[in-house]
Amino acid sequence: MNRRHFLLAGALGAAPWARAQSESPLLVIGHAGVPRVDAATVARLYTGRAIEADNQPVTVYNLAPGHVLRNRFLAVCLQFDEERYRAYWTVRRHVGKGAPPRELTSVAQMLEVVTRTPGAVGYIDAASAAGQTGLNVICRL
Repeated sequence: MNRRHFLLAGALGAAPWARAQSESPLLVIGHAGVPRVDAATVARLYTGRAIEADNQPVTVYNLAPGHVLRNRFLAVCLQFDEERYRAYWTVRRHVGKGAPPRELTSVAQMLEVVTRTPGAVGYIDAASAAGQTGLNVICRL
């Protein structure tokens, strides 16, 4: 019986590690002039608690609700799920503390908007960045 518990615990413990190894890292990308930032600053930007990166105004962009990368980003960077993130922004908007980031429908649109819009910040996975030239990676998550 102890051996079964040990094997089950080992299998359950390895599952998150195996999943994490198979997922491509998340990259926070910015327009050419946006400086590198840490993960805490990214979290403040996406929760509306900061609007600048190193004294430079930025505009953050999110992928649409339900997008796999958005769900990963919310979990990894903010420790939120979709419901909690929406509730958070509902309260902030109601008390007059801003609006949630504009939502884009695809990674391709995210790449286009961020590379063409001064001050823009968004996120993609490293696999989507393969072959892209001139990307400004400001943070790795």
